[in-house]
Amino acid sequence: MAYPLELGFQDATSPIMEELLHFHDHTLMIVFLISSLVLYIISLMLTTKLTHTSTMDAQEVETIWTILPAIILILIALPSLRILYMMDEINDPSLTVKTMGHQWYWSYEYTDYEDLNFDSYMIPTSELTPGDLRLLEVDNRVVLPMELPVRMLISSEDVLHSWAVPSLGLKTDAIPGRLNQATLTSTRPGLYYGQCSEICGSNHSFMPIVLELVPLKHFENWSSSML
Repeated sequence: MAYPLELGFQDATSPIMEELLHFHDHTLMIVFLISSLVLYIISLMLTTKLTHTSTMDAQEVETIWTILPAIILILIALPSLRILYMMDEINDPSLTVKTMGHQWYWSYEYTDYEDLNFDSYMIPTSELTPGDLRLLEVDNRVVLPMELPVRMLISSEDVLHSWAVPSLGLKTDAIPGRLNQATLTSTRPGLYYGQCSEICGSNHSFMPIVLELVPLKHFENWSSSML
């Protein structure tokens, strides 16, 4: 999860988030090089009075500054499209969980089990124990198996919500009357925090998401105890 004064992204926990971080660094480097070139040209224009007349009217220069931006856009677009298709790809998920947004809590249903569902409310500040995170802890965590593809079906009962877990690279809108889906795969166990990322009313800030990723054996024991 995020830590105080953090300027970058949270540590990646899924292959998709790792790809997103690589793409961010790739694009940021292109932006940095373009900005440096533009600043260099501006500084030259401000510090010299020399004018090269053949350069001002050269067809070659116009060709270069037309083709070069197109190449740069292609270098950004191709990795972006690749990641978009990867995020939409769901191949034979091992588990499906349906989450519904409410004002102002989440409800979860494990559709592969006959009667495994619960509501997840934020724990009030007055009831936190030492070590708990304010505005992020919930009374019922979503327990999922690690290293397995999990499909999340996301919708809403009332207004627009958004189910987001940054370290997994997930952010999917919960829209009333519409069922959106996302896939997640965690490469390591742990607790992963998120929040509603769509302004949904006065208590928008008080509907956190907590995923507990555990080995498959522990998940089976947990699911057996919940049934």
